[in-house]
Amino acid sequence: MQQNNITILSTRPLDKESVAAANANGIAVDEISFIETTSNLSTETVEIIKAVIYSDASVVFTSMNAVEAVATQLHDAQPEWDVYSIGNTTKILINKYFPKATIQADAESALALADKIIEAKKTYNVIFFCGDNRRDELPQKLAENNIIVTEVEVYNTIQTNHTINKTYDGILFFSPSAVESFFKTNTLTPATTIFAIGSTTATTAKQFSSNKIIVSDVASKDKLLDKAIQVLTNIIHQ
Repeated sequence: MQQNNITILSTRPLDKESVAAANANGIAVDEISFIETTSNLSTETVEIIKAVIYSDASVVFTSMNAVEAVATQLHDAQPEWDVYSIGNTTKILINKYFPKATIQADAESALALADKIIEAKKTYNVIFFCGDNRRDELPQKLAENNIIVTEVEVYNTIQTNHTINKTYDGILFFSPSAVESFFKTNTLTPATTIFAIGSTTATTAKQFSSNKIIVSDVASKDKLLDKAIQVLTNIIHQ
């Protein structure tokens, strides 16, 4: 095994296999969560989910947390939705929990997904399963194009601030909420490279830092770490 001479901070837990791959490339990875999510399934929300499950609905998921929250209410039902989603992990979970649903479009950002929904002209009414800290871009863009958005909050996002007393070569961000949580109590040295899972997360990071920001080619936590390994390994060998 190579000696670790590059350090990365991941702002959410990673798969053990991914961390082992990083270590094998001479990269040490610290994992510290800067947000937590909790389900928000009130009696009213559960009734809404149950009604949607048995309807011919067009459904939007922009988070794996929303998919998992809704999946707890299936009870062997198999909804046959048209689904629109963001991110590779979200898409994988949709296929896992809703095998009879059809993913009509997926994208790497909220605005890109909104454009695909609009361009498809397949629906003018969508159910948006989201968290309490969801961003405005997607519902606003759809509303501007006469698509009715019914928002159903199914989880809460809680910031968990930590003060970091260590210098990292790279830092991985997986959501705008994690970016906001991190920069409430931390700053970065100029040499630290920021790696963002998507363009929305990158845009948020730009509000807090002038550091170099690299966006993952695919909205997946494993692919984001792979990108960091590739970039930082090249830097250290220059």
